[in-house]
Amino acid sequence: MFPLLSHRNHSNMATCIAIIGKDNTPLYLAISDMDKELDLQYRVHAALDVIEEKCSSSTKMNIESKELYLGLLYSTDNQKIYGYITNTKVKFIVVVDSGNVALKESEIRTMFRNLHILYTDAICNPLFSPGEPITSKKFDKCVRNILERQ
Repeated sequence: MFPLLSHRNHSNMATCIAIIGKDNTPLYLAISDMDKELDLQYRVHAALDVIEEKCSSSTKMNIESKELYLGLLYSTDNQKIYGYITNTKVKFIVVVDSGNVALKESEIRTMFRNLHILYTDAICNPLFSPGEPITSKKFDKCVRNILERQ
């Protein structure tokens, strides 16, 4: 379902980073704990519904927002799911551990900005085919550094 690249088990604040194409096709998924892979994929899919709802309600009200950061989409007992959408409707979803009270909103925003920059660099590669899964090892390494650093 999702293209998975290398994975490691670390104690991370962010447990999952997903990039979803404008037509809701999965482009990239990084998971820090493979024991939770199915649960995290479910969380990402559920987040897509919330993103669609947020985006459609803002267009219904004719609000043209420059804000790409969607904020907290929803939370569970164990996780908080945040969203970000680019101008081209590519969606970034980050799942963090609910127990991580030290993670601030500004750090989440910074994480999304960094992901957006990495994504832009990856798709500007002339060998990249738009809409295809991102399989670049350099991109994967950089995203996993964000996962581990946060």
